[in-house]
Amino acid sequence: MFVMWNDALYRQTVYLVFGTMLAIGLPLFFLRNKNSQFQAGWASLKSWVFAAPILVGLLGLSSPWPLIVLTLLSIFCAKIFFQMMGMYHRSNFVWATYIGIILLAVCIQFDLQALYQLGPMIFLGFICFIPILRDSAKHMIQYLSLTLVAFSFLGWALLHLGWLMKLDHGPYLVLYIIILTEVYDNMYIALSRRFGKIKIFHRINPKRNLESFLVACVLTFALAWAMRHLLPERSEIFWMASAFVACFAGSLGDLTLSVIRRDLGIKDAGAFIIGRGDLLTVIDRLLFVAPIYYYVMSYMLKLFEQGRL
Repeated sequence: MFVMWNDALYRQTVYLVFGTMLAIGLPLFFLRNKNSQFQAGWASLKSWVFAAPILVGLLGLSSPWPLIVLTLLSIFCAKIFFQMMGMYHRSNFVWATYIGIILLAVCIQFDLQALYQLGPMIFLGFICFIPILRDSAKHMIQYLSLTLVAFSFLGWALLHLGWLMKLDHGPYLVLYIIILTEVYDNMYIALSRRFGKIKIFHRINPKRNLESFLVACVLTFALAWAMRHLLPERSEIFWMASAFVACFAGSLGDLTLSVIRRDLGIKDAGAFIIGRGDLLTVIDRLLFVAPIYYYVMSYMLKLFEQGRL
C-alpha cells in the first residue's frame, strides 16, 4: 500500500525530515523549561511530531487514498468553519458544502479540470436554490456568502493539493511546499517574539513585524535551495518561485483567517492540534499557497518541457 517507500528519494526525504526533527527536538526538550522562547519552540515542534508521520505516510499511499484523506480533511475544516460562524445548524448549506467538496474530489480523480474550475460558480448557482425551496429570505444573504466562502477556501482552494499531486514529482511537490510554508511561519512566529518593532498589520495580527518577516523569508529561501532535490527540476527559478509562494501566499492565508477570527472574537475553534491551536490554524496558510503553487508549477513545468525555461 505504501508504494512510495520503494522510491529511494522518498526514503531519503523521510529520513531527512525525521532526522532534522530529532536534531532540533532533543535540545528543545531539555531546554523547554528554561524560558518562554524554548517553551514556545518545543510547543511548535510538538505539532510537527504529530503531523509529520501523518503527512509522509499519506503521501506514501497509493492512489486514491491521499485524495480521500485530503477530501476528509477539507470537509472537517468546513465543519469547523460553520461552527465558528454559528450556522452549523443550517444543515442544508452545510451538507451542500460537503457534497460540493466530494464532487470536487471526483473531478480531480477523473481529470475533469475544466469542470473543477467552474466549481465555485456552479456551487453558487446550486445553493441559491436553498432559500427558494425553503421559501425563506431571512439572513439568507449571510448564509449564502458564508457557504460560498467555506466552499471556495476550504474546498476548491485547498483541494488544489490534489491537483498538485498529479503533476510530475507531485507527492514531493506537496511535501516540499508544506515544509517551506510551515518552516516560514514557525520562523516568523519565533523571531517576532524576540525582536522587531515595525508592525505591518497591527490591528489584524499585532505580534508580527517587518523585521521578522524579512529574516523568515531569507531562511525560507535558504531552505528551498537546500531541499531543491525534491523538485522535478533544480534550477533557480523553481526553488525561488516555491519559496516566494510559501512566504507571500502563506502570509496572505494566515492574515485572511486572522481577519475572520478577530471579527468573530474567536482565537481557537474545533479540534485542538498539539502546540498549534485548532485545525484551521494549521491549514490557513495553504488556502492561497495550494492554488497559487499549483498554477505556478504547472506553468513552469510546461515551459520547461517546451525548452523555454
